[in-house]
Amino acid sequence: MADFETPKIREYPVVPIIKEGAMEGTSPFVSRPEFDNKLGYPGELPEDWKDKALAKMGDLLSRYRSLQVFMDSCIKCGACTDKCHYFIGTQDPKNMPVGRQDLLRKVYRRYFTFAGKYFPKLVGAVDLTEEVLDDWFSYYHQCSECRRCTVFCPMGIDTAEVTMAAREILAHVGKASKYSNEILTKVDRIGNNLGLPGPALKGILEDLEEEIEEDTGVAVKFNMDAEGCDALLMTPSADFFAEPHIDGLIGYGKVLHEAGITWTVSSKASEAANFGLFIGSYENMQKVSMRIREAAIDLKVKRIIFGECGHAWRVAYSFLNTLAGPFDFLDQNYPIPQHILEVTHGMLERNELRMNKEENDHMTLTFHDSCNIARASRMGDQPGGQFEIPRAVIKAACNNYVDMDPSTTHEVTFCCGGGGGTLTDDLMEVRVKGALPRMEALRQVTDENGVTNVAAICAICKSQFTKMLPYYGFEMDAIVSVHQLVSSAIVMKGSEQEQELDGAGDEDNSAPETDTD
Repeated sequence: MADFETPKIREYPVVPIIKEGAMEGTSPFVSRPEFDNKLGYPGELPEDWKDKALAKMGDLLSRYRSLQVFMDSCIKCGACTDKCHYFIGTQDPKNMPVGRQDLLRKVYRRYFTFAGKYFPKLVGAVDLTEEVLDDWFSYYHQCSECRRCTVFCPMGIDTAEVTMAAREILAHVGKASKYSNEILTKVDRIGNNLGLPGPALKGILEDLEEEIEEDTGVAVKFNMDAEGCDALLMTPSADFFAEPHIDGLIGYGKVLHEAGITWTVSSKASEAANFGLFIGSYENMQKVSMRIREAAIDLKVKRIIFGECGHAWRVAYSFLNTLAGPFDFLDQNYPIPQHILEVTHGMLERNELRMNKEENDHMTLTFHDSCNIARASRMGDQPGGQFEIPRAVIKAACNNYVDMDPSTTHEVTFCCGGGGGTLTDDLMEVRVKGALPRMEALRQVTDENGVTNVAAICAICKSQFTKMLPYYGFEMDAIVSVHQLVSSAIVMKGSEQEQELDGAGDEDNSAPETDTD
């Protein structure tokens, strides 16, 4: 399957033996001017690249006080060294969070501290050279911005923010990732990451309407550009065509139909994901976010509901109101924004959804906590809702559920290995090796508890698992959407399934004949 060796699943976790330079030079394709220029970047290394890079670093340090704190506060305690899935899988010390941070920190010390300017060797400061720039491009694209290391850092250093800063500096000197920048230009030009034009999107939605009506006998509307609906549905573009994502979209439609919530997608803003986060650019994050605001205004909706996408929900929950708010034109009685799981969970709590769990009895399920949801957002009105709500929905839709080892779930969950702009074939080795810790936890519950499928609520996690599972001896279709489970189990009012269940129930529960003798 690949020209590199897939890591062996270990009997128990251990700190790996260091392999210096194991991933040196491994990097994504460099972006092209046609993509970079539209995002405000030069597209190639300018002659004065060093001055521009240092100027940008100074700009970021002055704008984000947290970045300077992170540059100054590391005490080299080692708490983060074995917490990164990429270090565990690759054994490259520059993939230790502290090692990766220091690639930027050494240059910061050289040009932005007194000791580094006059006594560089004493404080480990280095000059910014093209070799250093290449190292940045390589190792800062071997980080998924998952923030697991931050949970364990006694100083609270956010490696994701350091990675974002490094990528922003790289982009400003024409050294950006083609994968991320090309996707952002598609969003700007067409409205979604995959470049699906409006007519194709409309055709997909019409096909889903037909499929659901054939399967259930119930007419469920999948609107596009419909004014005056209750909600604007923002979902990752993978939900419109890929497996298992599209099965989750079908589940959203069924839930919203049962809730009596009319909804629409926007052809101009049909993408929930925001790769501005991955390239470290708040300006581009804002530009993508404003499309959502404009679509909500144009379509005159009352609510914005997000589908299953990890970093889309992180940006929505943590940044949307500040990047694109205020959303005072929406109905203030609903969360702004709202996750589809909050809608589904609320209906289950109020006994407004009927579920037939037996429809999923062919599976024993576990759940993968997606890192951007677990460590950078929340759901519901209680702390920890981002952990409890998905599990409650899964358990309402199936009879067989097992959690993975608690040292690999909830706020200490391991990344899937494909987040943060690494979900590209250019970085397949990084993705496969980075998936090792999650695959080990999955193997454990598979062997000990008979788990057959893993559910996730992130489009990137689903896409990553689809590729990674076969490398580690699992079936490709073992990954499922949470709302795929809901879609299978839900019994819609007036559906053929409801008639079958109620008919069978009448026969089973009929009163016995009375003996009149």
